[in-house]
Amino acid sequence: MNIGYYNHSAFKSSAGGRGESNICTEIHKSLKTAQAGPSLEPLLLSSNNLSSTGRNLKEWLKEQFCDQTLERCDDTRLHDAAYVGDLQTIRSLLQEDNFQSRINEKSVWCCGWLPCTPLRIAATAGHGNCVEFLIRKGAEIDLVDVKGQTALYVAVVNGHLECARILLEAGADPNGSRHHRSTPVYHASRVGRADILKELIRQVVEINFLSSLFRRSQFPIRYGADVDVNHHLASGTPSPTSRPLTTLVVCPLYISAAYHNLSCFKLLLQAGANPDFNSYGPVNIQGFSRGSAVCVMDAVLRHGCDVAFVSLLIDFGANLNLVKWETLVEGATGRITVNPEAMRVFKEARSCPRNLLSLCRIAVRRVLGKYRLHLIHSLPVPDPITKFLFHEQ
Repeated sequence: MNIGYYNHSAFKSSAGGRGESNICTEIHKSLKTAQAGPSLEPLLLSSNNLSSTGRNLKEWLKEQFCDQTLERCDDTRLHDAAYVGDLQTIRSLLQEDNFQSRINEKSVWCCGWLPCTPLRIAATAGHGNCVEFLIRKGAEIDLVDVKGQTALYVAVVNGHLECARILLEAGADPNGSRHHRSTPVYHASRVGRADILKELIRQVVEINFLSSLFRRSQFPIRYGADVDVNHHLASGTPSPTSRPLTTLVVCPLYISAAYHNLSCFKLLLQAGANPDFNSYGPVNIQGFSRGSAVCVMDAVLRHGCDVAFVSLLIDFGANLNLVKWETLVEGATGRITVNPEAMRVFKEARSCPRNLLSLCRIAVRRVLGKYRLHLIHSLPVPDPITKFLFHEQ
């Protein structure tokens, strides 16, 4: 049980359940109180007592954080069936009004400690048929658990492409939840799941374009996901009071480069990610940690990425003058490990102006904007030029 992992500030409230703002604080406080007591040490001497302690903690979690009374929470058949993928049992239980009314109930189930909904449990386990059925029966797609995770996020984290696709098609928010610091796009970029990332990005384009044409309330999505870091997803518009970006570590482009996931790196750029800061909104370079990368190109070079990463950033219009590398020698000591060939390509590109063809492609894509890149298909140009504009050649 990873209680120490929770981030207190990440959780404000639940989208349709009990308030969760102090869940993590209460868990920590309870455990600290237990550890401070004189009777804790003898309990740890016996494996039987240790097991009993675990059961008592689970009962305490039920009492504190389940949506229903302890007596009702003890009946976890619906949640347990979702965990093992028993669709027949789920069908049977949901024919009863008692279980149908509990379809969005967060409960501590047979093999878990965190109170979760049946949909969240099925998505974690990768049971696509159960996920689809629960949605049809009225399961709320974007409810979060006590860690701020949505069903889509846990599906992505556990690598379940089918579940992720089902949730997205049903209208799941591709951003995940603002109560959790990571996003589905970020995690897929980190672990190199280009197949999942491709689904998320396809959903990103469609949702954001529709949201730009009509009122957001006309769609099941509250706001569109983004391949850029956006601290103001709720409003969708940066303002003078916007919280500026002060680190690249939170950016999908950065993390895909750090883990050398070239396919994810390219997909993000093709979807319109900002090639300099991978951010939508103000950037405070002075606020970056000393010695850290100040732009995506800087990060790519510092992490010793292959030439292909550098070439992609050049092709997508990265500002090469942001990198201050005049005093850095190749093969520098410390944590910086520069790929000599990548450095050569970077220096060559910075010393020579881009050709007209490349500048035209950059200009067309910037005029369209990332939310309308798919309209390139409707331009009255030959197919080779269309592919060129999409960076598919």
